[in-house]
Amino acid sequence: MAFHKRSRFKDVGFRRLLPLALIILSVALALFLLIITGAVSRASVNFPYQESEKEGPSSSMLEMTDHILLNMEEFNPKLPKLNDFAISLEQRNRLPPRNINLFPNLAENHVKIVLYVHNRPQYLQVVIKSLAEVEGIGETMLIVSHDGYFSEMDEIVQGIRFCQVKQIFSPYSPHLYSDRFPGVSKGDCLEKEDPSVQNCNGNADQYGNYRSPRIVSLKHHWWWMMNTVWDGLPELRRHSGHMLFIEEDHFIYPNAYRNLQLLTALKPMKCPDCFAVNLAPSDVKSKGEGWEKLIAEKIGNVGYAFNRTVWRKIHAKAKEFCWFDDYNWDITMWATVYPSFRTPVFTLRGPRTSATHFGKCGLHQGQDKIKGCIDNGEAKFELDKIDTVPNINMDWPVFVFKKQHGYQPGFRGWGGWGDQRDRELCLSFAYIYHSPQASTDKKYVSKHP
Repeated sequence: MAFHKRSRFKDVGFRRLLPLALIILSVALALFLLIITGAVSRASVNFPYQESEKEGPSSSMLEMTDHILLNMEEFNPKLPKLNDFAISLEQRNRLPPRNINLFPNLAENHVKIVLYVHNRPQYLQVVIKSLAEVEGIGETMLIVSHDGYFSEMDEIVQGIRFCQVKQIFSPYSPHLYSDRFPGVSKGDCLEKEDPSVQNCNGNADQYGNYRSPRIVSLKHHWWWMMNTVWDGLPELRRHSGHMLFIEEDHFIYPNAYRNLQLLTALKPMKCPDCFAVNLAPSDVKSKGEGWEKLIAEKIGNVGYAFNRTVWRKIHAKAKEFCWFDDYNWDITMWATVYPSFRTPVFTLRGPRTSATHFGKCGLHQGQDKIKGCIDNGEAKFELDKIDTVPNINMDWPVFVFKKQHGYQPGFRGWGGWGDQRDRELCLSFAYIYHSPQASTDKKYVSKHP
């Protein structure tokens, strides 16, 4: 009897404790799930920017990143139908790099070099000759991006023998289309015509000017090139290190590549908040201060280099880039893209320049068949011995130019970029390697073997 009472009391006590135990267990399980979910959420937020400098991101990483950064449901990417010649150029873009037999292996942690060109062969000759004298040039790959196709420019690049060379041609360049957009379309507004009176097509910029294909091609080419080299080429897709960008009117010093390697290695330690490195001062007329210090200042447009993490930040600002009314890519970056980062955007460079801008013909002048700028491209550069060898000391401190002249808030651009078609084509380039909607023309390409 006593045993029965003890068992009954024990059962009653258990039944009383059971609800409390279940509540405690449920709370513990909920907390555990919350912790796990929070960890996953934090990993998802930070994931796109946690890229290794040694190993490039996988294609799935790129797709996840772009899905996050290009979440613009209201925009439908549109690309012009390629003509036959543009199709042939896109097929050339798929060819492997040349000179692999001469340079079978690229150096570990090399910095790829991208040279973007238009139609100034007299300048390109100078740049190619300077690159041939650069120490270490055979360790890397040179990617030459053409704004459309000009036979003399192609022939010059075909003659390069000092490193691996990959040529790409913009198949959407206005120079390839003589009777339709992105070239001149029938019925397009010209200069400052009134569309209500003339019944023409197009949108004027903020100053009342209508599009000029040879002018807008500058910004289109730069943006197409950036999207292509970072996200479109198999040879570069896993490259997460820096890429150096130079133009056909940039003379490159013999020490440029070695200095570039030093700067990219020093940036995480000396200037961890710097977005890029530069071979030249932001003031194109300056040769440098000559100090025994590294310099941190605003990013210049001569010999600039950054990595994939920075490209992801730029790519995320595609709408800001494509909607700003200025046909200059660099002014667009300075005036609207960099300020949108909400943090100072600095670059690290040495106290002496390793690249120089030369020539007197602007891009739009060099491409004008009627009023073309005449310049034989002869350039004489007297280099001091110190400019022929690496001249950056790893122990130098960093001097920061905190206040620099630039475009002030409220600056609306110099115009030339008001046509809605140009803005939509530009934004479509940001989707071209990430959205099935933006790749409809690739099906068209496959029909023309």
